[in-house]
Amino acid sequence: MSIYDGPDTFLQQYNASPEASRVLFAAHWTQSEVLNGGFEQYFSNSTGVLAPEAVVAFRALGMPQTAALLERAMAFFDSPYPRDRRERQDALEAAFDASGDDEFDPFQSVDEPFSELLETENGGFETAADKYAALNG
Repeated sequence: MSIYDGPDTFLQQYNASPEASRVLFAAHWTQSEVLNGGFEQYFSNSTGVLAPEAVVAFRALGMPQTAALLERAMAFFDSPYPRDRRERQDALEAAFDASGDDEFDPFQSVDEPFSELLETENGGFETAADKYAALNG
């Protein structure tokens, strides 16, 4: 599954993959990217294409609070969620410019709680993913 070749390619490949692979792929990329650089990095990078799938994935892993925080972060963008990377980057850039604050972070209120839930909800991400894989692999 390629997150680098645009939304259409991603969705085609994603939907053609087995469900367990989809769940683990979306949740893994999301948690990895957010832990690395927060939601700003996640949405700015190609990985942001799979945010809607990651919401479903975290729920499948028994992590509904984590899914809800991702939805809260996604609410920054207009509906429907922009799968196109350039659209997300433009929206973030416009918000930064409008704020006039070099330290502006529209995701500050969700970055830390999301990271904490990744460590705790349903035993933490790794435990939840391992359990899911064992049951659905």
